[in-house]
Amino acid sequence: MRRRAGAHVAVMLTLAAVLITGCGGGQASTGSPDKHGDITIWYSNNEQELEWGKQMVEAWNADHPDEQITAQEIPAGSSSEAVIGASIAAGNAPCLIFNTAPVAVAQFQKQGGLVNLSQSFDDAAAYIEDRSGDLASQYADADGDYFQIPWKSNPVVIFYNKEMFAEAGLDPDKPPLHTYDEFLDSARAIVDSGAAPYAIYPSPTSQFFQIDIDFYPLYAAETGGTPLVEDGKATFADDAGERVAEFWRTVYDEGLAGDEIYQGDAFADGKAAMAIVGPWAVAVYQDLDWGSVPVPTSKGTPADEIWTFSDAKNIGLYTACENQGTAWDVVEFATSPEQDGKLLELTGQMPLRRDLAEVYADYFDENPAYRAFGAQTARVVEVPNSPNAVAMLQKLRDAYTGAVVFGNGSIPDALRQAAAAVDDLAAQP
Repeated sequence: MRRRAGAHVAVMLTLAAVLITGCGGGQASTGSPDKHGDITIWYSNNEQELEWGKQMVEAWNADHPDEQITAQEIPAGSSSEAVIGASIAAGNAPCLIFNTAPVAVAQFQKQGGLVNLSQSFDDAAAYIEDRSGDLASQYADADGDYFQIPWKSNPVVIFYNKEMFAEAGLDPDKPPLHTYDEFLDSARAIVDSGAAPYAIYPSPTSQFFQIDIDFYPLYAAETGGTPLVEDGKATFADDAGERVAEFWRTVYDEGLAGDEIYQGDAFADGKAAMAIVGPWAVAVYQDLDWGSVPVPTSKGTPADEIWTFSDAKNIGLYTACENQGTAWDVVEFATSPEQDGKLLELTGQMPLRRDLAEVYADYFDENPAYRAFGAQTARVVEVPNSPNAVAMLQKLRDAYTGAVVFGNGSIPDALRQAAAAVDDLAAQP
């Protein structure tokens, strides 16, 4: 589950190239929502998801001798998105891919690679919305149709090193990190005391996806869940966006975070006392004495009201699939309460399911390290659902890197210029 910096950069740079240059559609589909029979699926190649996927396929196949699933790891390539884009262009995508990034969905849709679930299956929209609740609307296109099934998320929070906080004279059980002022004072205490070289070390690089780990979670928290783009317009060049950017600019101006690439894991290596992470971090940092809190807000929003970034992966049903009726039945099976529970148990990732913390209360009681993530899943925001999503995020990241990380120019001007560019991109097909 851990996002290794170098590998993630390579993957997402390739995704950028695919999304910017990809065009055209796949072969015309011969499939139909009424057809049933054998199907193929791809799932992620990480160990935990493989375990989940194999047991799901085994359970389905045992009860459906005439509708068998053939499953495999997503083929090797420079990125999953590059592989999927190529398979759409060639017309040989599998029926289902349990590793579809929301940032790529609109481009895959533009390529003609994804089935319009809302129009193909009478119960699809109701099923998606009943399972995921109000969050589902973030995954619909501009017409309100679903070309993806919201599946699982990795909502990001702040992890902090309790030993470093104690060394800096801070309460490790009730860390003062709720407001921007508290966070900055704590960060100064950490650095001034020598407890760690830096208080926190988000990647300062300019790749578009980095905006999801620093600016976006805090913007979501500051605004009560406002996405970066809403109704075809950028939202972030507002007072809340300026407060978030000014907060991070202070962090960089005072040397509380590093402004150079760190080749490694700054939190694990003791270079930083805090990190912005998802639930994958529970297993990764099990040797550290850590605590977790939601991301801060300017006025200290209560924890149970704070929003953050989802870092979701979803399920796509692809138009090359012949037996689309079976594929949809498998979707419902794979996202059932039983299989969502197994996903939670085997991977530690959070199903995008309504009332997750209540539905799986026993799991969270037995695994309290995941409890905060379970609660946080109810309040997450997603990337823009646009074929130009990568370009939009890149415009914002470029503005952020220049004005915030390196302190060049005016933050309000930088955000307004980025917003104007995003508005232009949002208006393009």
